[in-house]
Amino acid sequence: MASGNSEGRRSLTATAVKVIIAGGFGVGKTTLVGSVSEVPPLRTEEVITEASEGVDDLSGVEKKKTTTVALDFGRITINPELILYLFGTPGQNRFWFMWDELARGALGAVVMADTRRLDSCFPAVDFFERRGLPFVVAVNCFDDAYRYGTEEVREALDLDPYVPILLCDARERDSTKQILITLMEHVMADADLAAAGGRR
Repeated sequence: MASGNSEGRRSLTATAVKVIIAGGFGVGKTTLVGSVSEVPPLRTEEVITEASEGVDDLSGVEKKKTTTVALDFGRITINPELILYLFGTPGQNRFWFMWDELARGALGAVVMADTRRLDSCFPAVDFFERRGLPFVVAVNCFDDAYRYGTEEVREALDLDPYVPILLCDARERDSTKQILITLMEHVMADADLAAAGGRR
């Protein structure tokens, strides 16, 4: 039976796209998904216990009390034709085995970075570069972190010039939404280039 609800009709014609949110432990992935999701986000956070001592590196995030152990999930409608399904990865290296499954079918990714612990985003950058999956880097500007420019971050991460880098506040919906819009523009530009027979 057809619904008389225009929201229902819109979602039937919209394109649904899977996006991965990745990065190191405590970089702001759960916060990003929660700030922008138009539905209550699904979170799989657990309390950090003494059992993780010697297993998880809490350097720089010693006050962190919870951690994602499977994934975060949220949804945002960019426009009536485009809905993004956001899948946040767990950050600790003991959960990296899940990244392949989470990335399956994704159109693009956001790599979250924290300039106080920039090396924590290297595995995510390497992961998406090896798979040829378009990604953007979102530098989460923590209140107590020095503000580096995007080109300084690009040089430190040894990123190609075409990879977009944005400074953001993962707590702010508008900031997070701009990251996702930039990612979709990057994905479309990448697809146009491939269709024209070009290669980055």
